[in-house]
Amino acid sequence: MNTAQAQLGAVLSAGGAALARLLERTESRLALVAESHGAELGAHARGTLAAGGKRLRPVLVFLCGQGDDDRLVAAGAAVELLHMATLVHDDVLDAAELRRGRPTVFASAGRPAATATGDLLFSRAFAELAATGSEEAVRALSTASSALARGELMQRADAWDEHVTPERYLERCRLKTASLFEASCRLGALFGGRPDLAGALGGFGEQVGLAFQMLDDVLDVSGPPERTGKPRGADLLDGTVTLPLILARRVDPSLPGSVTTVDEAAAASDRITATGVLEEARTQALAHVAEAKESLARLDLSKERLHALSLVADGVVERYA
Repeated sequence: MNTAQAQLGAVLSAGGAALARLLERTESRLALVAESHGAELGAHARGTLAAGGKRLRPVLVFLCGQGDDDRLVAAGAAVELLHMATLVHDDVLDAAELRRGRPTVFASAGRPAATATGDLLFSRAFAELAATGSEEAVRALSTASSALARGELMQRADAWDEHVTPERYLERCRLKTASLFEASCRLGALFGGRPDLAGALGGFGEQVGLAFQMLDDVLDVSGPPERTGKPRGADLLDGTVTLPLILARRVDPSLPGSVTTVDEAAAASDRITATGVLEEARTQALAHVAEAKESLARLDLSKERLHALSLVADGVVERYA
């Protein structure tokens, strides 16, 4: 068992049987979504959801709430559906062949099928929340969805731009990744009996989400394909300007503005690593983890829930260790 798996096990252990039951109910609901829209589309949706990783966003929903209200399950399913929809659509935009080591819907079935699959997952996310009757919950997910779209547009506008600043990069991370972490925590508070903590828990989620994306960008440069499920330097191939590249250009201004092949991306990744900036990027990400954990100390929650949430923040770091 690697450190990331061990950390996930610690989170699940801290969450206890209640967390396990909520996750099981969420998996059942996700399977129902995939099975109820025709054989072809259902197969693509099932494959996408099966490759969905550790269900981190639903875990945040459940740890920021309490009890077994079915609305919590709806919220957990909604945030996962929205997350997976954005990944499928990203794969269409990037013409990506692999996602977590598996062929993407785009690669296996083509652009129309992938677009339709993402649209299905996106629409069902809002259907899940709409069924709860909570306007505030739908508004929270809508805000995150709008942020995701704005972040994607910003990323496209910044493609291969040598003048992207760390501040603009961080704003893009907030929009494209941290916004859904924030919404997950907010929804948990709304449906889990602590609406008074929705803002504070949302702030915790945002900091964890920022660290998550920043460390993912470090791993894109340093991580082997067998671990990341994609070629080294995949962001460079897409033209995505990340913090490691921004920092490395200060040390090595001759770094290429664009790459066109996997070999060129790997070579550029080696040059970025050689500048020594990956540790600086990682340190900046860890500062957000520390801020997230410090914010927990100010919240009126049980020791058990605080411990579990702290383990989630630590797990983001261990995932990239």
